[in-house]
Order: sequence, then C-alpha cells, then structure tokens
Amino acid sequence: MDIFLYGVMVLLGLIGSFFSGLLGIGGAIINYPLLLFVPTGLDVAHFSAQEVSTISMFQVFFASLAGVLAFRSKKDEPPLVHKGLVLYMGTSIMLGSLIGGMVSHFLDEQVINIIYGVLAMIAVVLMLIPNKGRSEQSTSEITFNKWIAVGSAFLVGIVSGVVGAGGAFILIPIMLTVLKIPTRTTIASSLAIVFISAIGGVIGKISTGHIPVIVTTFTVLGSLIGAPLGSKWSAKINPVILRYSLVVLILLTAIKIWSSILGV
Repeated sequence: MDIFLYGVMVLLGLIGSFFSGLLGIGGAIINYPLLLFVPTGLDVAHFSAQEVSTISMFQVFFASLAGVLAFRSKKDEPPLVHKGLVLYMGTSIMLGSLIGGMVSHFLDEQVINIIYGVLAMIAVVLMLIPNKGRSEQSTSEITFNKWIAVGSAFLVGIVSGVVGAGGAFILIPIMLTVLKIPTRTTIASSLAIVFISAIGGVIGKISTGHIPVIVTTFTVLGSLIGAPLGSKWSAKINPVILRYSLVVLILLTAIKIWSSILGV
C-alpha cells in the first residue's frame, strides 16, 4: 500500500511540475486539489488542508527551481526573464509568503479551501480579460509600475503562502492584464518570482514543524522530472494557447474545490 502511495505522490508531483514549467506557474493551482482528492479517492491516504498546503509548498519550491534552471539553459535572444520585475515582485512576494506560511498553521481546514477557491475564481476572471498589453519584445524595453508590482506581489504572497502556492496562478493574470507584461516574459519571469516566493513559504512551513516528510519527498522527486519537460514544451506552443490552457485548468480546479466546500 505504501509503495502505491509513493508512486501516486511521484505522479502527482510530476503532473503539477510539468504544468509549472509549461505555463510558468508553481504547480500548486493543480497540485492542491490533486493532493486533496486523489489519494483519498484511491484510498491510499487522506491529507488535511494543512498537510496538502505544506506538501504543495515544497513541491512548488523544487518545481520552480527546476523550471528556472531549465529556462536559464535556453539561449534566448533577447533573454526572457525580466530582472527588474523579478527583483521588485520577488522580494515582496517572499515576505508575504513567509507570513502566510506561518499563519496557515492556525487556520481551519475549510478556511484554507475557501481561500484557494476564491483565489482560483479571481484568477479565472483576470485571465479572461482581453490582454491589451504589449507584443513580445526585449526585456530591456519593458517598463512597469513598480508600486503596483510590489503591492500586488505582497498581497498575493500572503494568501498563496496560506494554501501552499507560489502564487503564479494569480500573479500571472496581474502581470498580463495590469502590468501589461508580454506573455513569454511573464511566464519566464513568474517562475523566478515563484521560486523566491516559495523560499519564504517553505521557511514559514518549516517554522510550524508540521511536515509529512516521506510523502513530500516523493512528490518532490516527481517535480524534478516534470518541470524541465514542461519548460521545453512551452517554447513550442503559441502564447495564446498557453494563456487559455491556464484558464481552463484554473477553472476546472476551482469548480472541484467549490463543489467540495458546498457539498455538491
């Protein structure tokens, strides 16, 4: 039974991290509901919302790290990662994620699920707003409102730290629709920002001392396989397809979470 459980955890980590590299997200938007429902549905384990958020945060950390390394290995001209964007948003989201990770230990399981559900619906709405931002261009030509970037990243960090996410599933819509960052630069930069966010989140989770070490380890192993594969595929897919694939994934997971919350 344990062997089957560990295999399931590796597979879930692989799936979440593949979409992490593909879409520039940490993978938690997908992995949170998978970890919450799949092990229970297969009758191999039952994880509380607190345990799911902890496993998910570690998965996000290693998946985003693997994704960043994969993007850095590419010889992009011009480079896709916007260093200024990563500096401003990464610093503020890490602080917010640290706070959220520490607070999550004291929240009721249903509250954590509701926070996830609300974030997912907000993300869907933002992603459906027509993108009137810029076309793909050199990162040196891209400018953005630094105050909005810092403030939004901090708030996203707090709530994403609670649910064990890097925050990219809400950060990406903000970068696309509010800051008007081109799609491919958004995806590449968000992975770096999510990695920084996950550092704060992991520290927050460790401080609570409530970590299911073995299942987390196997989930992380799957993440290290899936993220590089996703990042390689991302360069081959049209940005519009990437954008609306993310919309569909977020919507499906939101529906599943709200169905569980409402008992439907």
